Amino acid sequence: MLTETDRRTLADRLYVAERDRAPIPPLVLQHPDLTAADAYAIQLHNVRRRQQAVVGHKVGLSSAAMQQMMGVDEPDYGHLLADMRLSETAPADAARYCFPRVEIEVAFLLGADLPGHRCTEADVLAATEALAPAIELIDSRVVDWRISLADTIADNASSAGFVVGAARVAPDEVDLRAIDAVLYRGGEPVARGRSDAVLGNPVTAVAWLARTVAGFGVRLRAGHVVLPGACARAVDVHPGETFRAVFTGLGEVGLSFQTAPDTGERRPWRS
Repeated sequence: MLTETDRRTLADRLYVAERDRAPIPPLVLQHPDLTAADAYAIQLHNVRRRQQAVVGHKVGLSSAAMQQMMGVDEPDYGHLLADMRLSETAPADAARYCFPRVEIEVAFLLGADLPGHRCTEADVLAATEALAPAIELIDSRVVDWRISLADTIADNASSAGFVVGAARVAPDEVDLRAIDAVLYRGGEPVARGRSDAVLGNPVTAVAWLARTVAGFGVRLRAGHVVLPGACARAVDVHPGETFRAVFTGLGEVGLSFQTAPDTGERRPWRS
């Protein structure tokens, strides 16, 4: 375990990297002993520092392929903050981010608080007011996404933004394990998947999240948005691009990005 001073120093590095759009080397290069517990403490330092309302949580590493790649056997999680909420009607500023990517997810909108340590899938279904189509914007403040598990946890599970579509569907009106989803860039399909890519059932991911955050004194509350994990691979974002995600039985959601200003420089967008 790191000292509290070490944790604060690493939190400062990530905070400055995000603020200045200046990605840093992996934290584990300097601290190979960085544990998941250390990383969650670092994450919380920066969540509190931002002084933004917590409006939900996200689950990461929820597919078997991603867990195998990271050498873990369970997901991780991050916080969704008020200033991370994006709009379908206003283009996002891609220049705010380091290495942005988008993912398609089935959002859970909670109408009641979830229990903590003993949360079950039945509890999740009972507390979910509606499901909605969503796109999550992920980003890494670590150079070139060269992340370990501890790096991504410390970096708020690579959270950056999210947009939720207008459709609202009750959880008993759709088979939560069989929602097909396609992500379009412009008019071209660039990723497709199904909701059971998320731990076999996204409800399982939400129940895991409720139990896990309880260990840190956190509860999933009524009014929160929960993103349980991606249905398909993440897709890189560049200025001027427009994305649309279409879900069977759940509607669609869009997210666009401003065109990069012409500064006269001819260099790659990612610096």
